[in-house]
Amino acid sequence: MSAHSIAVIAGDGIGNEVVPAAIACLERIAELHSLELEFTYFDWGSDYYGRHGRMMPVDGLEQLAKHDAIFLGAVGSPGVPDTESLWGLLIPIRREFQQYINLRPVKTLDGVTSPLAAKHPIDLLIVRENNEGEYSEVGGRMYRGLPQESAVQETIFTRLGISRAAHYAARLASSRRGHLTSATKSNGIVHTMPFWDEIVEESVRQYPDVALTSELVDALAAHLVLKPWTFDVIVASNLFGDILSDLGSSVTGSIGLAPSANLNPERDFPSLFEPVHGSAPDIAGKGLANPVGQIWSGAMMLEHLGHPGAAAHLQSAFESALRDGHGTRDVGGTSSTSEFTAAVLSAIDVVAAHQAASAATSVL
Repeated sequence: MSAHSIAVIAGDGIGNEVVPAAIACLERIAELHSLELEFTYFDWGSDYYGRHGRMMPVDGLEQLAKHDAIFLGAVGSPGVPDTESLWGLLIPIRREFQQYINLRPVKTLDGVTSPLAAKHPIDLLIVRENNEGEYSEVGGRMYRGLPQESAVQETIFTRLGISRAAHYAARLASSRRGHLTSATKSNGIVHTMPFWDEIVEESVRQYPDVALTSELVDALAAHLVLKPWTFDVIVASNLFGDILSDLGSSVTGSIGLAPSANLNPERDFPSLFEPVHGSAPDIAGKGLANPVGQIWSGAMMLEHLGHPGAAAHLQSAFESALRDGHGTRDVGGTSSTSEFTAAVLSAIDVVAAHQAASAATSVL
């Protein structure tokens, strides 16, 4: 039996509804695939901030470092500035544990209506550089409250940061359809973006089976709306990847469906898995939250931990539930969070039964 220690931070708002839903599905999958998933719960987030003046304890990172993975719901509350929730929890985790890849799948799901009229299936991956770029800490504010008040924010790109994101994206493209698109803005951002282009091109040269296209990010955003099915893998800086991945999830039906993985590919540190959606305080506690993004993030966690069969089983189950019309309200359905979760649990068992029957038939 394979054993893994998982740190769980449900966080705020609907995180407290979708995380238990996803864990119920993970526990059922673990039982069927002889996995031992040990979940340790941490009550960190905005409520913790209200009590202690910080999003997690001083030794929070040391506590998380003991685990194989981190399973996060959502953080954010109207009473807590976004700068506190982001820089007090998410960014320290991403940087301390060198989670330099943010991987976001964008995929058409049966049973979910896309706002696009086209019927072409969409299946692409967005690789976002996750540790530097536009989200640096270099900069500051001057002359606060005066007419000449000003703010400076520096973008930081390093050869290491760009190249490792490019290599990761190229390896993914090589295992898929062999097409990699790099998001740039080198016609207007005259120092950092040409540097990005140079290092990406230099890195991808090592993959002769991968065709690289560099595309200006504004045009790329338009093409993601007009012809998203033409993309395979997109590699982008921290800011561009953040924006493009939200756009991608929206054109497939709902940002509530989108998962993400904050990866330390070398597995020297725990990686973090979370849905793209926020804490949605407007629907929190009403049982309406869509748990697909959290469940899908769980499947990505299983994949990262070395269990592709279990990951595929879980993904097949939630896709089956959607296909059978069990969507939540944000994707045109009527299911509550608990009803959709029950449908996924049922689908997990159905998929397992079909697999067992197929295995028995093949033996005969």
